Amino acid sequence: MTLTLHHVPQARSMRSLWLLHEIGLPFDLIVHQIGPDLRQLEYLKLSGAGRVPCLVDGDVVLSESGAITEYLCATYAPELGRRAGDSDWPVWLQWLHFSETIGALVANLTLQHVMLFKPQMRSPVLMKLERKRLEVLLGVLDRHLEGREFVLDQFSGVDTNIGYGLFGAQKFAPLASFPHAAAYFERMQARPAFVKALPPEGAELIYKQDFYEVPNG
Repeated sequence: MTLTLHHVPQARSMRSLWLLHEIGLPFDLIVHQIGPDLRQLEYLKLSGAGRVPCLVDGDVVLSESGAITEYLCATYAPELGRRAGDSDWPVWLQWLHFSETIGALVANLTLQHVMLFKPQMRSPVLMKLERKRLEVLLGVLDRHLEGREFVLDQFSGVDTNIGYGLFGAQKFAPLASFPHAAAYFERMQARPAFVKALPPEGAELIYKQDFYEVPNG
């Protein structure tokens, strides 16, 4: 049975799309737009929160990107995952969930800079605070990546999650301040599967700018 991934270009579902391309599995891709499209009754039966990603594999339905990473690796690509008992399983788990911490801050900054379209709805104080918190995490990642090609000793499913985290983080924090993370992200962007996960020409984008400055206020 063919897998189905529900996806919004540039959203967190890009992690899952990238991983599917890395694995080379056949799958159907259903592309949505943020808004009423995700609140249709049929979709809410799959993803109760009306969010992406949502992966359907027969009777299995998953709507958390970290869980999708674990499931796809364990089920279809064990070489990209780790199992309990593997010496680096705890490290794999740690960085998988660390990517979600990055993702939460990127989501907050995206809300403030992009989704709240009226200036009076935004909080420059919150933007600055969230950017600073993001930079702390980027510093942790930067130190870990010194002398490393990948997050672990070889490419794994964690890299799709951390790599996507940097895809979003670069919109709000200059990666030039984190040279090891920046070099790592350059390597991730060069992977054919990453390129395939990018929005096609003409797609509706979440991020319409390369970088979002914190306004004065």
